[in-house]
Amino acid sequence: MTINPTVDTARRALGPVGVSLPVSFTSTPSADAQRDAGRRLENAGYRALWTNEVIGKDAFTHLSVLLAATERMTVGTCVANIWSRPPQTAHGAAAYLAQAYPDRFVLGLGVGYPQQADSVGRPFGSPLTTMRDYVAGMDAETWPPAPDSEYPRILAANGPKMLALAGEIADGALPAGLPPEHTAQARQALGPDKLLVVGLSVVIDNDLDRARDAARQVVSTWSARPSFRSAIAEFGYDTAENTDPDDRVVDALVAHGTPDSIVDKIREHLAAGADHVTLLQPMGTEFASGIDGYIELAPASTSLD
Repeated sequence: MTINPTVDTARRALGPVGVSLPVSFTSTPSADAQRDAGRRLENAGYRALWTNEVIGKDAFTHLSVLLAATERMTVGTCVANIWSRPPQTAHGAAAYLAQAYPDRFVLGLGVGYPQQADSVGRPFGSPLTTMRDYVAGMDAETWPPAPDSEYPRILAANGPKMLALAGEIADGALPAGLPPEHTAQARQALGPDKLLVVGLSVVIDNDLDRARDAARQVVSTWSARPSFRSAIAEFGYDTAENTDPDDRVVDALVAHGTPDSIVDKIREHLAAGADHVTLLQPMGTEFASGIDGYIELAPASTSLD
């Protein structure tokens, strides 16, 4: 096996579990609130912190604030939207953060959706071709050149073709919202020398019935996408649009309930081959309460280190 030093460094820096910042639909938390959250999460024992990106929100600016506010945390984009900036700009920003904060930055890239391409007046095209061209464009010459700093590049990849592309042109992959069986399949597709970060949806609530109801709503929302229904059907999990998913599907896809039950699901993905599991709270989670939930979960989840 060829050891990729960039991947090896990232594995050690990220550790087995991290958290993705909650995404609220009603407000954008202030920079002070973000700094405070980063410090609280670091003090609680988390080693990795991730943020998402949509058109209009710059993930690199967001993470620069969090890197400056914390001392040791590794941060990552989960994921940076390729329609938000040209590929050379993405590489320049990533390399600059990696130079300023060595071994504390991971770049996750996602091809997103046709609507996001439309919003910047560009054709979506073939997702595979678009992503291949984007990653190749990141290494195009610029003047002045980007900093000569190493950082891992991983691709958002749920389907087998994007996973294969991640194994070919990137340092690894970031699938999300799928069962541990998919994690095992992703590891097999990538091989042992690539970084596998898995996004795991969580509902933190000691009331099991209430937690399962909330988790069911998460899966029901996902079930509106034919690609999702097709992906889980491959592993024997069936759901249909506009129906309530059964407990078996909900329990397989969303970690929910007490800290111990959530950690059990994290362990399943780690055992299946994940290097790192990043926890994702449901879209629309209020920022402050979401951070409080991660703090509550920290003693159990950070014990995996």
